[in-house]
Amino acid sequence: MTQTSLKERTARGLLWGGLSNGIMQLLGALFGLALMRLLTPSDWGKVYMLNIFAALASTLQESGFIAALCNKKEPTDREYNAVFWFNLLVSGTLYVLLWFLAPLIAGFYNDPDLTALARFLFLGFLLSGLGTVQRAYLFGHLMVRETSICGITAMLVSGLTGIAMAWMGFAHWGIVTQSVTFVLVVQLMNWHYSSWRPSLRIDLRPAWEMFNFSSKLLLTNIFNIFNNHAFSVLLGKYFGDRQAGIYGTARKWDDMAAGTINGMVTAVAQPTLAQVAADKGRYLNVFRKMLRFVSFICFPALLGLGMIAEEFILIAGGEKWAESGRILALLCIHGAFFPLTTLYSNLTISRGHSGVNMACTIGQCLAVWTGLIALHLSGYGMMPMVVFFIVLNVLWLGIWQWWAYRLIGLKWRWAALDTMPFLFFTLAVLAGTWWLTRPIDNLWLLMLSRIVMAATLYAGIMWMSGARIMRETIGYLLHRK
Repeated sequence: MTQTSLKERTARGLLWGGLSNGIMQLLGALFGLALMRLLTPSDWGKVYMLNIFAALASTLQESGFIAALCNKKEPTDREYNAVFWFNLLVSGTLYVLLWFLAPLIAGFYNDPDLTALARFLFLGFLLSGLGTVQRAYLFGHLMVRETSICGITAMLVSGLTGIAMAWMGFAHWGIVTQSVTFVLVVQLMNWHYSSWRPSLRIDLRPAWEMFNFSSKLLLTNIFNIFNNHAFSVLLGKYFGDRQAGIYGTARKWDDMAAGTINGMVTAVAQPTLAQVAADKGRYLNVFRKMLRFVSFICFPALLGLGMIAEEFILIAGGEKWAESGRILALLCIHGAFFPLTTLYSNLTISRGHSGVNMACTIGQCLAVWTGLIALHLSGYGMMPMVVFFIVLNVLWLGIWQWWAYRLIGLKWRWAALDTMPFLFFTLAVLAGTWWLTRPIDNLWLLMLSRIVMAATLYAGIMWMSGARIMRETIGYLLHRK
């Protein structure tokens, strides 16, 4: 693939990835706002406590094979077929196991309602197993446009389903049905756009051969889930479903915002970096450009959301969700740095060092759980635990950067030059905006004023300072060279 072709495909992928994730997050936000009005924190908490089990099962089912297939320049039909049947076998086995474990999960949280709820929610990963290879095919061929259409369609159908059920009084069942419906529609759309089809010539040996690589990603993803869902377990166990729902709702909005950028990175980073892996100099340049782009977008977007978090939550859900607004304001700091962590993680994978990725993630997860449990045993409440979680995750970027230096020679000074100016300008803009808008009392006017003022100031400063990444982005959107 030529440099021009790769650049065009990457830019097109980033554009479609950004557009898709932007639309999906917007739809998710609209549906989320409606559900916040219809449901209570306890309703959200019941589902949030189960998310770790659904996520673990889904990860075990996928087993890291999407990345493993993508890392192969031209996967064979035999390899695709082996992965398909392997995933189907694992999915079925896991679902049967979790069906019988559901009463134990409900007993752990001391909530009998969770038994039936869990058995229905876990259908999602069973359905997901039918489309793993199709997702790998679209992902490996940089078919971001088709992937975008799949996600947007699924979001529309599932969102409307969830709202209808909540409005009819099905409470937390509406959230669970929304989740399962989303997975079902995505899989149907993936099959529509993917040209690959399985055969009955079942040979699992290629899957086992890839498992040496994918098993490290599998273990990495498992610890990632434990890291990201630590609060869902601890809050549900020690503080009850209401507190779990308060935190879970704040985390949902943070994840939605960060997911817009993170989805752009995930859609193109590993396949693009894998294409230039043989040329270390070119690889370094491509990675640094991605680093600048992510910083240019994620710092103002997420930290800006943090500035308006309390007003937004009060407008969206009312006083019953006020505590979520304060937590969201803090979590947005984590969200601002999370896409950078994803980018570094993709670096290690695309360089063939999934073991490094695994070690960094396991270390981070163990540190998070150890700290959170220690804080709880010391009698601290939820807010100090949230602060600890954020600080640790931000500081852990130093570990990722150290490995980036070892693997591609990315110096600390270069990484700082690629990221820190955007962080500095963002903080300056937000501080000025917050100061100037303090006298406004009306929540709607305050929130909108801060959004418009901060966006205008940031764009103006970036333009006047000659930020190259901004000019390149605008140039591409306007189809200019």
